[in-house]
Amino acid sequence: MSSLDRPTPRPGVMNIAAYVPGSDSAPGAMKVWKLSSNETPLGPSPAAREALENAGRHLELYPDGSATKLREAIAETYGLNPANILCSNGSDELLGLLAQTYLTAGDEGIYSEHGFLVYRIQILASGGVPVIAPEKDERADVDAILAAVTERTKIVFLANPNNPTGTYLPVDEVRRLQRGLPGHVLLVLDAAYAEYVRRNDYEAGIELVSSSENVVMTRTFSKIYGLAGLRIGWMYAPAHVVDAVNRVRGPFNVNALAIEAGAAAIRDKAHVERAAVHNEEWRTWLTDELTKLGLRVTPSIGNFVLIHFPENGGKTAEKADAFLTARGFVLRRVTGYGFPNALRMTVGAEEANRGVVSALAEFMGG
Repeated sequence: MSSLDRPTPRPGVMNIAAYVPGSDSAPGAMKVWKLSSNETPLGPSPAAREALENAGRHLELYPDGSATKLREAIAETYGLNPANILCSNGSDELLGLLAQTYLTAGDEGIYSEHGFLVYRIQILASGGVPVIAPEKDERADVDAILAAVTERTKIVFLANPNNPTGTYLPVDEVRRLQRGLPGHVLLVLDAAYAEYVRRNDYEAGIELVSSSENVVMTRTFSKIYGLAGLRIGWMYAPAHVVDAVNRVRGPFNVNALAIEAGAAAIRDKAHVERAAVHNEEWRTWLTDELTKLGLRVTPSIGNFVLIHFPENGGKTAEKADAFLTARGFVLRRVTGYGFPNALRMTVGAEEANRGVVSALAEFMGG
């Protein structure tokens, strides 16, 4: 059949490799620990569960199209102007809306070598050209990003901390990046894991957005708040960016359940702190124990660790993945991110963390 006999996607669409979520399947295992999607082992706040239940009584009504209650809760938490906040169906939607709003055919979008795969997808989906900036020591390199800028560059995506490496750029480096970009280039700071960071030289991006006209910060409720199933994201941006994206987004892109649960979750600071403390303790433990097994772990400040397997000796990531999955431990292959011999592991509950280390000790010693 000729391509003229049926609708065909516009050029570039079929060059997109569809995003593949982390697996949750371990056939034959009696119990499954899903450690492939960076979900919190503590689950959502009890306050969010209660708000969700109450909101479920009025599903016949459209949600507030401006997500006012949620924006006000976010603004209250961070001391921001609600007018500079826009909420979304997960932060992934915002990445797409920003690309759609600011890229035209042939425009270039830059992201780092091991950056989040959704950046490439959204640049291509908007008709843009993805440009990859090399990293240094598995960390974004400001000089490489700036060297990649051309007259066609319109947007730069920077995950900070980065997924899947867990590495980050200190605030001084992020500010140097912003200063080096032309004023018409939009810098998108994807701070999906910001709530887990306990470093004095880190900023999620609020200060830089407040003092710039070309910086946007995106955040999510899918990680530390435990609301991945509700799909809630938000961005803090200059008024002109909010105005532009508001014209492109769907009119009810955040559902009523998400608005209520999100507002309750962000106000439960004690629950968030418990999740952060759990993560700090067990990420450190995992890094130490995995290193003792002879495995290299990229230093991470997120809620996951990137585990590298030996280049020789047959103890590959592929074999480790099969070994772990057979025992119910589902980790994330990261070949698509340029790490064919590594696995990304979410910091899980104590039972899961100890189980993975025990299983890998058996695997490495076998």
